[in-house]
Order: sequence, then C-alpha cells, then structure tokens
Amino acid sequence: MTVTAYTLAVVLDLFCVFLGYRFLFQPGPAATGYGVPARPEGDAGAYLSIKGVRDGTLGLVGLVLLAFVGARAEAWFMVAVAVVPLCDTLIVLRNGGTRAVAFGIHFATAVIVLVSAGLLFAV
Repeated sequence: MTVTAYTLAVVLDLFCVFLGYRFLFQPGPAATGYGVPARPEGDAGAYLSIKGVRDGTLGLVGLVLLAFVGARAEAWFMVAVAVVPLCDTLIVLRNGGTRAVAFGIHFATAVIVLVSAGLLFAV
C-alpha cells in the first residue's frame, strides 16, 4: 500500500505541475479542457496565467512535502487541496460548463485527491 500511496501522490502532484504549464503556455486549449472556454475579449489571459501559477505551485509544494516532510504532511496537504477541484466543479457549473465536465473531471478529481490522502494517512 505504501508504493500505491506514494505513486498516486506523485502522479497527482505532477499532474498539477502539468496543468500549470498548460495554462501558462497553452491557455486557450487549457481553458476549454477545464470546461469554461476563455472569451477572447477581456483579461482572460491574465486569469489563465494566475490559474497556471496556482496549479503549478500546488504541485510543487506537494512534491516538496512528500520528499522532505513525509506522507502525513502530504496527506493533510491533499485534504486541503481537495477544496480546489470542488470549487472548480462549482465554477464550471456556474459559468455554463457541462455537468459531465464538472462532475466527471473536477468532482472526480476531488474524490481521487481525497482517496490519495486516505492512502497516505494509512502509510
């Protein structure tokens, strides 16, 4: 179970780093994949960059916690971070995104993050 717990945590952290990269360097497609396409007018680019920095930083913090503090700290971090995809679910629903994306991507991600936390607590 230890290998599974650590592997899932690393994969989730690296996925956050990937999402951050994507929002910084491919903001249009990343926003579409998120479930709420960016509108060409306005300051969408700035907000997508902010999301990219947020997601990338969360992934890096998770990797640092796991490497230098341990599984328990990473587990608590995962519990706290689960708020992000839960809020993303609401954001997609409130902004015209589909239920499939809201629940199939964002809510499911929150569940997987909480499962990861549970596995890390069990280690």
